[in-house]
Amino acid sequence: MTSVAAALAFLALAVCLLDLVLTLGVIRRLRRHTELISNLSSGGRRPYAILAEGKAAGPFETVATTGEPVSRDGLSGRTLVGAFTPNCSACDERLPAFTDLAKTFPGGRRQVIAVVVGPEDAAATYRARLEQVARVVIEPPLTGEIGTALGLESFPAFAVLDESGTVVSSGLEPDRSTGAASPATSGV
Repeated sequence: MTSVAAALAFLALAVCLLDLVLTLGVIRRLRRHTELISNLSSGGRRPYAILAEGKAAGPFETVATTGEPVSRDGLSGRTLVGAFTPNCSACDERLPAFTDLAKTFPGGRRQVIAVVVGPEDAAATYRARLEQVARVVIEPPLTGEIGTALGLESFPAFAVLDESGTVVSSGLEPDRSTGAASPATSGV
């Protein structure tokens, strides 16, 4: 009987140790989930979808869909930048606010750049809606000049650059009150 009792005690100890290990694993995952939720509530970015305020954009030189040159060295004054990608519901939701802001942005169309990341045919809808208010650049994913220069990580993303290419403001929402980008809600 003592060997059976010892075996049961050993089995109970093994079950308790297994339970302890599993509980510690759950706690670690809960901490990680808490961190992820915290990041989402602060804008859902890692830490930004586009370069953070105060960071300088890398050099870029490309051509808009209308043939106009678009480059960091060609910036004059503040420039509003919006980045979109086809088949992105958040991009579709924020496009009207961006076009409204672009219509009233100081300097007009010359001071607004819209970057559409994706295949030319898929970007056609965005191009048609944006060309009236912005210089539109269609770029491939990951290797586009402006996307690389601005460190695009998710869509949509918005920024205001000064004449040197330094980010004055950036975020996931175009902000109507200041003509800047606000960090608000999540992107894709």
